[in-house]
Amino acid sequence: MKNYIAAIDLGTTKIVALIGEKTESEYYRILASCELKSAGIVRGEIENLQDITDLIKKCVDELKKESKLEFSEVYMGITGQHIRCLNESVTELRNDETSLITQEEIDALRQKMYSLQKESSEEIIHVIPQSYSVDDKTEIRKPVGMRGKELTGNYHIVIGKTSAINDIKLCLQNNSLKLGGLILQPVASAAAVLNDNDREIGVAVVDIGGGTTDMVIYHDSIIRHTALIPFGGNNVTADIKAGCGIPEKTAESIKIQRGSCFGDTSSNNTYIPLNEKKEISPNDLSEIINARMNEILGGIMFEIEQSGFADKLNAGIVFTGGGSMLKNFTEFAESQTDMRIRIGEPADISSDLEQELAQPSYSTAAGLIIEGFAHASSIQKKPIDENNRKKPSKPVSIWDGFKNGILFEYDKV
Repeated sequence: MKNYIAAIDLGTTKIVALIGEKTESEYYRILASCELKSAGIVRGEIENLQDITDLIKKCVDELKKESKLEFSEVYMGITGQHIRCLNESVTELRNDETSLITQEEIDALRQKMYSLQKESSEEIIHVIPQSYSVDDKTEIRKPVGMRGKELTGNYHIVIGKTSAINDIKLCLQNNSLKLGGLILQPVASAAAVLNDNDREIGVAVVDIGGGTTDMVIYHDSIIRHTALIPFGGNNVTADIKAGCGIPEKTAESIKIQRGSCFGDTSSNNTYIPLNEKKEISPNDLSEIINARMNEILGGIMFEIEQSGFADKLNAGIVFTGGGSMLKNFTEFAESQTDMRIRIGEPADISSDLEQELAQPSYSTAAGLIIEGFAHASSIQKKPIDENNRKKPSKPVSIWDGFKNGILFEYDKV
């Protein structure tokens, strides 16, 4: 296994590229980083392939120059309005109910889900095991070694547009790179900000990005629900721009420097200059921000209710992403959700830029590094019989499983 991994987070607002190594103490050290203003991405989806191809080249060149390392494989995140999720089950009648259930049977059962009926323009990205049933026994986590006639697998399925997936691959190919693994962005963010206890007792991770707000829910260390809300920090900026009649760049600067989810009730409630002739009160600015954040939180709470795990999230909601960095956001979210709230920052990550990278806006990129090592480790541990190895006409991507909420993808050979 390589001792370093490269990953790129294609965000609507910015692109973050990292190359990192895993230390003996199970920490992840970032060897080089690159951050560029994004272009050619709308609400998480690639719109202009040339723009993204050029940005990836700049990122890769910078990583190689800074780290003095060579690589040809990159781990990428995926999000966008094209993503949809559903829960499905599949049942297999076993030939010999007295024999023990094997791991091969479990793998074959999950592989059947890739034949699930879907639109011709779609592709299954993830098949995430939830639980199993053996005859009349339900909610089984590990059926291997049990006996029974009827084996049922319950799965959470993540589906995306084939064109969106191919766009990511093409932008990499244009830079002589190949895709090491494709990871749902909220899963990557969760890998960076959660601990094992969070996943076990129940938690929702919400990543408020520039173009979208992504969510993943864990309970009993299993991914139970994923969702995407088509609003993010850029919508707050757009509202300020429209409400104040100012350029987008000015609106973004005011949001970051003076924006708050609550009005300012202090005696120093001075007006905020917009330009040479216009100004706005902090309370009026907060009302603009408050309205959009209320809408985003409403979508989040709807998805939590839909998941069926609203009363099982004992760790509450962990917010991350740049949109969670607004002033007073934690208090605002607590008042609107009546749940335990905390802001998640990348953990177990070290770097010469540690303070800069330990920000919610870097959670997805850091999580892609963590997921990348999980994937590489799974390949290293997978035994291969070279005598019976057959090379397929093309790679078949499947999911090799999950551990503590970390997913990884590999090419089956």
